[in-house]
Amino acid sequence: MIVYNVTTKLEWSIHDEWVKWMLEVHIPEVLATGCFTNGQLLKLLEIDEEDGPTYTAQYFADTKQLQEEYVQKHAASLRQKVFDKWGNRVIAFRSIMQVVQ
Repeated sequence: MIVYNVTTKLEWSIHDEWVKWMLEVHIPEVLATGCFTNGQLLKLLEIDEEDGPTYTAQYFADTKQLQEEYVQKHAASLRQKVFDKWGNRVIAFRSIMQVVQ
């Protein structure tokens, strides 16, 4: 299992609207690509939130190939939607992990 992790720092001024949008719009759009079996949004705790909170969206793919397909075919357009809606009020970075069992 591959985890595609997107960590996002956002401004407090958009917090409530951004969380709602992530849960109701963005995560469902990512899952609709068919590349991931599940997605979840987590809030990081015990970090400095003076400038805003930090969240991580995690998407679970059965294979590395499916995660790569997402990046090649879908990521650019979905990232553009994020930028068009939130601009520089969010900063994100991505990491890829493998579940070890």
